[in-house]
Amino acid sequence: MITIYHDNCLKKMKELESGSINLILTDPPFNTGHEIIYRDTSYDDDLEHDTYIEMMKTVLQEAYRILADNGTIYVMLDYHSVHYVKVEMDKIFGRDNFLGEIIWAYDFGGRTKKFFPNKHMTFLVYAKDIDNYTFNYDDIDREPYMAPSLCGEEKAETGKKPNSVWWNSIVGTNSKERNIGAYATKKPLKLFDRIIRASSNVGDTVLDMF
Repeated sequence: MITIYHDNCLKKMKELESGSINLILTDPPFNTGHEIIYRDTSYDDDLEHDTYIEMMKTVLQEAYRILADNGTIYVMLDYHSVHYVKVEMDKIFGRDNFLGEIIWAYDFGGRTKKFFPNKHMTFLVYAKDIDNYTFNYDDIDREPYMAPSLCGEEKAETGKKPNSVWWNSIVGTNSKERNIGAYATKKPLKLFDRIIRASSNVGDTVLDMF
């Protein structure tokens, strides 16, 4: 069952019971410096830096409260703010509870000739308790080896469990998958399906506060 609340996320999070969320998987504003417009809705993704970090810190503190003792949080960001949010998450969730980064790498989209084009996003992943968190290794999908001739025929046929860099194309402009929510997104459902299978169990509660 999926429930969507159209409300201020911090206000709604304060109504949730402490420790009631098993997995937080969220895609917040990136503070890109642009107004995001889609159909008849828009939001300003251009906050003053300190204001943005304070907003994220306040939401993440509430996320820590509502996350279950064996829960995990994944926060997706791009290069604009990921390093600053990482510092705040270290303070809130504890550096020792940092599981690592997952890099979603993709192609297509706009290109620049001023520098190497930014074609990746980063998930910052923390456990509430590094000694007690859900990770269903056997439920993770497999993917082809990039150099199958190096691993042998049997392994090549089986494929490998993904590592911390996930190559997956963006969702096409005209795809129905792109238009599921209030704003068009190029993030494929496969990313979120993999995370949910790995870091939650049947009957768990998963939250995206953004």
